Amino acid sequence: MGTVNVANKDINVSLAEKKPRVVFVLGGPGSGKGTQCANIVEHFHYTHLSAGDLLRAEIKSGSENGTMIQNMIKEGKIVPSEVTIKLLQKAMLESGNDKFLIDGFPRNEENRAAFEAVTKIEPEFVLFFNCPEEEMEKRLLSRNQGREDDNIETIRKRFKVFLESSLPVIEYYKAKGKVREIEAAKPIGEVFEAVKVVFTPKAEKVKKVSVFPFLCSKTIVHLPLMADMHCTYRLLPRPGLQTLPVIN
Repeated sequence: MGTVNVANKDINVSLAEKKPRVVFVLGGPGSGKGTQCANIVEHFHYTHLSAGDLLRAEIKSGSENGTMIQNMIKEGKIVPSEVTIKLLQKAMLESGNDKFLIDGFPRNEENRAAFEAVTKIEPEFVLFFNCPEEEMEKRLLSRNQGREDDNIETIRKRFKVFLESSLPVIEYYKAKGKVREIEAAKPIGEVFEAVKVVFTPKAEKVKKVSVFPFLCSKTIVHLPLMADMHCTYRLLPRPGLQTLPVIN
């Protein structure tokens, strides 16, 4: 048992030392998280980690851990946060990347607190896809993915769970100024334009265009210094904007 604890501690330390950029992606079922995560991966080179996919993959692997997860789900029990976090940590270390979208996690306040306590990592921000329930319901009922839970009764139960469990997480990070809210009811392309603004570095948003690049040396500008005094400057056609006092 001691060996396992030491191994887990080593994983936590090595991951924290990498100082990864972690973004939690949250939104109700049918809000379009998966589609937009795929776009972010393609354009901004993040690694997309879905907590649900990792759990399903572990079950499919037939491992002892996977069997335990499957039994808990069958019995209607909630998979402990530590189990999901361990799968996320493993996937993060094996990816070789340092930028991650963690989709559908944390699902509740207990998940959130456990993730930060175990990994020693706080998300850079939370990407929240805010979508009206009517729109999410319409999307889920119209899609053809063969999911057993895509029927009106279970869909509404999932909405209820999201509102009760995940919204407190969003409110927690909102109080810390870490929520980036996206209006997700719009068409996919429009939604991604809003997402791109969030992920584009500030330096790239400001175009490096010189002011008045083709100004003639004869251009004269009068700048007020005091109420009844003016100073005249001649603008020169050199890189950047330079000024030269003109003696009248």
